[in-house]
Amino acid sequence: MIVLQIGAFLLGMSLVLVTVASAIRTFVLPRSARDTISRTVFLAIRKIFNLITRRATTYEQRDQVMAYYVPVALLALEVYWLFQILLGYLCMFWALNSQDWNSAFTDSGSSLLTLGFAPLNGFFSIVLAFSEALLGLVMVALLIAYLPTMYSAFSRRELAVTLLEVRAGSPPSAVEMLVRFHTLRRLELLNQVWVDWEVWFAELAESHTTFGALSFFRSPEPNHSWITAAGAVLDAASLFNAVVDIKRDPQADLCIRAGYISLRRIADYFKLPFDPTPSPDDPISVTRGEFDEAVARLAENNVPLKADLNQAWHDFAGWRVNYDVPLLRLAAITMAPEAPWSSDRSLRSLRPASRRWLRAKKVSQTTRAKSQSY
Repeated sequence: MIVLQIGAFLLGMSLVLVTVASAIRTFVLPRSARDTISRTVFLAIRKIFNLITRRATTYEQRDQVMAYYVPVALLALEVYWLFQILLGYLCMFWALNSQDWNSAFTDSGSSLLTLGFAPLNGFFSIVLAFSEALLGLVMVALLIAYLPTMYSAFSRRELAVTLLEVRAGSPPSAVEMLVRFHTLRRLELLNQVWVDWEVWFAELAESHTTFGALSFFRSPEPNHSWITAAGAVLDAASLFNAVVDIKRDPQADLCIRAGYISLRRIADYFKLPFDPTPSPDDPISVTRGEFDEAVARLAENNVPLKADLNQAWHDFAGWRVNYDVPLLRLAAITMAPEAPWSSDRSLRSLRPASRRWLRAKKVSQTTRAKSQSY
């Protein structure tokens, strides 16, 4: 019996410690840290919401449903943590007082919810009750303190996304962005846009890996999304570098680099597969025909273009390959609204390209290995 009591006490303590560690990783730790409990709860809630959205016939209906996903998941996570603490202390109360499970449950629940209706006898029982009550209050306080921080980061993110509609339309389009700036005779002033979005990408990587739930917070407007905005700006900078016949701006290069580093870090946080060292010749989801259509649109609006379009396509693909896969996978898991060259192409169209990339990568690695052996 004593061995069973010791085992129950250790099991209960382990449950409590695991729960506290989960809360610290999710709410307190100021860096990217994956947490199994949080991930499991969010995935379970996502499956429920996926079942609900299957009945939706339009994107607007799906968007209205998915707007509740993160709030419901956060509340479910808090409830799950409290339940694990309740269960852990239940085991410890049972082991300490050698009482029946019903009495242990009453003691644990009364302490966790600070109801105080269960009389406790003994010093160690009172210590357990006080510690459980303290943990219960801390868990609720952490959630209350966590939400303003998240919404502050969300507000900063959405400000740039909303402003982009003025520059790139809704849904955002890289081609539309370049056309509008040329029409306003401000192509030379795109430098400030690249600077602003370089900072935005840096903040995005920090906030969306520290607070993973932020990635699934939907924009107030159904046609807005942080991931489609990111894709539009990155494509605009890539087209600007590859196609537009204007003085080269190194700041566009920095913006693209900041962008694909940010998207890769977020994709890695969610364990989304991508190639960290892509080759400029690897396939991308944008076809040459789509690229030519974009160039034709720019030409119709008298945007100055480079003469060698074959080289321009090669340069654009060389930039795009750095963020192509993370962009599409993040657009898929966040259920982003349709936008050109990002969420308008599903993962079904990406998988064949991924298989080609894997085969090409293996061949390339084999070739390099043979050349090195010689």
